[in-house]
Amino acid sequence: MPDATRNASTILRAFGEAQAELVGKTVVLTDGKAGTVEHVWLDDIHGLRISVRGHNGKWPVSTIKFVEKDTP
Repeated sequence: MPDATRNASTILRAFGEAQAELVGKTVVLTDGKAGTVEHVWLDDIHGLRISVRGHNGKWPVSTIKFVEKDTP
């Protein structure tokens, strides 16, 4: 497999894992906004971004301060 194809596949796999991990989870952002993650985007300028239900805008995933933990 060519390097470019392998790299693209790695990025897409990691993006899918991030979506599965974050969508539907309750988060608190560093600016104090809190809510449930609705969508995850891969932005070519900013990297991974999220939207939080009830708040307009998209935030870098790096602004997440707390992510709801799964309970058994």
